[in-house]
Amino acid sequence: MLEVDNLKVHYGEAEALAGVSFHIMPGEIVSIVGANGAGKTTLIRAIAGMLPAKTGSIRFKGKDLKGLDSAAVCELGIAQVPEGRQIFPSLSVEENLRLGATLRRSRADRTRNMDRVYATFSRLAERRSQRAGTLSGGEQQMLAIGRAIMANPLLVMFDEPSLGLSPALTDEMFAVISALHGSGLSVVLVEQNVVESLAMCQRAYVLENGAIALEGTGKELLDDDRVRQAYLGL
Repeated sequence: MLEVDNLKVHYGEAEALAGVSFHIMPGEIVSIVGANGAGKTTLIRAIAGMLPAKTGSIRFKGKDLKGLDSAAVCELGIAQVPEGRQIFPSLSVEENLRLGATLRRSRADRTRNMDRVYATFSRLAERRSQRAGTLSGGEQQMLAIGRAIMANPLLVMFDEPSLGLSPALTDEMFAVISALHGSGLSVVLVEQNVVESLAMCQRAYVLENGAIALEGTGKELLDDDRVRQAYLGL
């Protein structure tokens, strides 16, 4: 479904991604783990059309994404739940959600997807007229996920969805991601919680210094001594 081949991304003269290659099959959930600064967010942003590639290719359902902006990438069916949520604080919950359905692929299903969001997050339904900036951190993350659902995606990329959340809300976020995957969505999960992200994925990649250091099933990497020592303190 998604194939990234030898992707290199620079910030000025600094190399952020040094030839990353990975893929995701339809219906898969694939995790990308690594330390801060490893290039995880850069990878997500490059796929989403927010950063230009220096070399390499990104293909989605056989279509080359090179040169496409983020709106065009989203129109093809790739949605992003960005790190830090990036909601519009002065707009209401419902206005934020409607902004997720402005593209052609999502307009016809706006009502159905709105109902889906409110069924998934009852707290958003209760607060639909409330300004988004007054929501709690967990509710804002729900809103960011809901906005992605409104785009009617085939693939959703989550960038650190548990960042800043309590353990209880973290569990809730992972349950929602699992349910979305169970509904047929493909998922790329970039997450600081290594144990949880590896436990719920089919396959995973470890990113170090802008390059893939390890790959395998989630279970294989959880059992790998290098992963256990570097990320789990074992």
